[in-house]
Amino acid sequence: MSRWIARTLASDPPRARSLIVSVWGDALAPHGGVAWLSGLIRLMAPFGMNERLVRTSVFRLARDGWLNAQSRGRRSRYRLTREGARRFEQAHHRIYATPNSDWNGEWEVVLAPPDRATPSARSKLREELAWEGFGTLAPGAYAKPLHGDSALPRIVSALRLESRITVLRAKDDPSLGAASLAARVETAWDLSALASDYRRFLLRFGRVIDAFRSRGAAGNDPAQCFIVRTLLIHGFRRVLLRDPQLPPALLPLDWPGAAAFALCQEFYRLTHKRAEKHLADTLAGDGDRLPPANAAFHRRFGGLD
Repeated sequence: MSRWIARTLASDPPRARSLIVSVWGDALAPHGGVAWLSGLIRLMAPFGMNERLVRTSVFRLARDGWLNAQSRGRRSRYRLTREGARRFEQAHHRIYATPNSDWNGEWEVVLAPPDRATPSARSKLREELAWEGFGTLAPGAYAKPLHGDSALPRIVSALRLESRITVLRAKDDPSLGAASLAARVETAWDLSALASDYRRFLLRFGRVIDAFRSRGAAGNDPAQCFIVRTLLIHGFRRVLLRDPQLPPALLPLDWPGAAAFALCQEFYRLTHKRAEKHLADTLAGDGDRLPPANAAFHRRFGGLD
């Protein structure tokens, strides 16, 4: 396993800031989202990240509004800001929640005429909508299947675009003979590229779980559990957060996203207790006891216990 970890880190070295975001969201956020910088440096060392690189990355995350710093003498402690916590909460639901397959054929449609908002506002709107899985039908026109709670009220309010965009809910009407919204899926979203990324993810991590499974949960090394779980979730996150998570009715029959979720689910259930032990032991060097994980942690991937 050590050789697999070394080969993986050498062949596709993760960017420091991005991996720290994954570690904070996957491991630290469930325990309050707080860490001493010294503990984080120890936690990131097995990924080939030296102290200077971790310090620089954390400084930039604080500068960009993800983290707040608290100084105690020469020591620094970081916690999530309100905006950082909101972003992690958004990502948490998409990464760990069991996909919702229920869909009644209803769509959310956003119309944002170019003459009604500034270029900056339109750019921020496109970014927020893409994050929530909206596809582009045409310039200024976006849509996604509606299932679950809508994120649009929060997005529109945060960007102060209430009077500048139009939000519709619609269903295809086959009697009109026009091209349906469902028929626009391939042009609104690049599903072929996304499927290729999922298959590469499955190829990289598919065999790793066999080694952990063969040793049983209690026989796995806690540090290796934490490192591989982090790399797994980091890789899954990189693909999943670009996935609109369309309902099965709109996806190809051989869609690999479901297999990727199942792989993460099994690995997480197999290793989470040992990985959590490594996390607690590593951070204990700062004199604080790691708070228990919150309830949402134990609901990840449909339930861990």
